[in-house]
Amino acid sequence: MKLGRWACSEGLGTARLLAMLVACWLVVGPGNAAAQGLDTVSPTRAQVLVTDSAQPPAADDPRWQDRPLAQDEPGPSAWYRVRFDRPVASPEASGPTMLYLPYFYGGGRILINGSPVAEVPRTTASLRVRWERPLLLPLPASALKSEGNELLIQAHAEYQGTSTVLPRLVVGTDSELQPMFERRLFFVRTLPMLTWVAGTIVGLLVLFIWLQRREEVLYGLFGLAVLLWAQRTSTFVLDALPSGTWEAWRIVYHLCTGGFVVVMALYVLNLAGWSRRRLTHGLIGYWALGPVVFLLFGEGVAARVWTAGLLLIGLLLVTVALAAAWRQRSAETVAIAAAVVLGVAAGIHDQWVATRSPWLMQWLPEWGDHHLFLLHHAANLLLLVMGVLLALRFVHSLNAVEAANRTLEARVQQREREIATSYQRIAALQREQAATDERQRIMRDLHDGLGSQLFTSLSRAERGAMDSGAMADTLRGAIDQMRVAIEALASEEQDFDTAFGNFRFRWDA
Repeated sequence: MKLGRWACSEGLGTARLLAMLVACWLVVGPGNAAAQGLDTVSPTRAQVLVTDSAQPPAADDPRWQDRPLAQDEPGPSAWYRVRFDRPVASPEASGPTMLYLPYFYGGGRILINGSPVAEVPRTTASLRVRWERPLLLPLPASALKSEGNELLIQAHAEYQGTSTVLPRLVVGTDSELQPMFERRLFFVRTLPMLTWVAGTIVGLLVLFIWLQRREEVLYGLFGLAVLLWAQRTSTFVLDALPSGTWEAWRIVYHLCTGGFVVVMALYVLNLAGWSRRRLTHGLIGYWALGPVVFLLFGEGVAARVWTAGLLLIGLLLVTVALAAAWRQRSAETVAIAAAVVLGVAAGIHDQWVATRSPWLMQWLPEWGDHHLFLLHHAANLLLLVMGVLLALRFVHSLNAVEAANRTLEARVQQREREIATSYQRIAALQREQAATDERQRIMRDLHDGLGSQLFTSLSRAERGAMDSGAMADTLRGAIDQMRVAIEALASEEQDFDTAFGNFRFRWDA
């Protein structure tokens, strides 16, 4: 029977997803509670036999050793024999009896009382695997017994490991194990997939914005950090790849991991105002050193030596973030410092889980056995804090621009009113100037016409060539011309009676 039920069941509501994000520790906590109930059994020890044989060893083979589960066994393959009694289902329980494995890194075969349950692909010459996702497998009802059931599991080492591990498994009813499986699948598989897709889109979008405004360095660093972390998170999604592409993918993985740490360091240095060119070049150079170490010495050396340097950069990141928060004491620097401390703490936690730190196994053995890694969740929180702060900065910038635009519009309107008033004043001056020019023209015409007429009439009168009637007509005409000229030179602001009297005088004539 091939492996089934990989995907998380549909219908998880938004409220449930938010509750999962807030209560991350419930991934293991409820599982332990269920494992202690009557509906489930969770063995802690097993008989282990390290061998490459594809056939199950004999039950009386003297090489069987009693060992705790979730502990590394030297060798590329090992058989595990786990005995358990069928759990007594409570009236509230429903569904078939299931086997839950929180992870099964190297794949392998699973049998119950000699009957096959599942076969998970293992690493071969053409395929590399590391199964991070949990398994929930139905156990055949026909093969189960009420007591003395025996699980035989052949576990293989992961793609490059030299040791084999079988996690703490749980046997119980479907109704009890399904919530545990869905929680683990959400945090280990679904959430990284969402991070991969959303991070790629957001990172490319922010980088596009930064390309339009190169002076906004923080936006460029944030977009690059989101894009790098999204690709790094895909290691939880791409758990089986052809051998030809696996090495290239591991180089990309290390490049993205180191790049994220270095870019975050540059972001905090720029935010704190402590960025230096030599320090920037040094961090970028160390980032580029990772793939070189990987190609020359292999992934093992890169993971031990080069990653240790990244931890030192992480400690530098924490120091700078805390110093900036203490110095500036702004909401932005304090939030970044808190998120950075949480991220580095999660990284240290993951290192302890990966190496099975004695401290962790002493105080939280079940947590360590479940191999629950927190760095990708803490990094998501850090990026979320950065994104929110940059979004608030962007909104603040928009508000400042809008306020400046409103001020500018008010000033423009005021200038328009001043220009309109000036235009009206200039138009009035132009009208007055035109009236003055017209009066001057009339005076010149009066001087030239009336003066010439009077001078001519005077000459005729002196010669006796004009009688008294002609003289009277000439003088009357001169008076009319004088009156017309005086009316033209009069002010424009005349009352109605004056204007009407002048009209009647002209009309009567």
